[in-house]
Amino acid sequence: MVKIADQLEAEIQAIFSGDTPWVTIVWDDPVNLQTYVVYVFMELFGYPKSRATELMLQVHNEGKAIVSSGSREEMEHDVARLHEYGLWATLQRGDQL
Repeated sequence: MVKIADQLEAEIQAIFSGDTPWVTIVWDDPVNLQTYVVYVFMELFGYPKSRATELMLQVHNEGKAIVSSGSREEMEHDVARLHEYGLWATLQRGDQL
């Protein structure tokens, strides 16, 4: 029981410490047009069209792409903004990819 408690404590600490980077992942969906996804990446993240297109193609071809990284709070904000634009996005700890 102690091992599990220690492991759980370590996991909780990792989640809330600022040391572990988090990422925002955009997932492929059958709804949004590719041009719209490029537009959203440019609008929200300030990516040039070439980078936004590259990320969109990664989402389309591989099923997902990491579009931003930073603190958990920043990634929660990015996910919420992507949801406002109708994209399917999640966040994940960067060390669990």
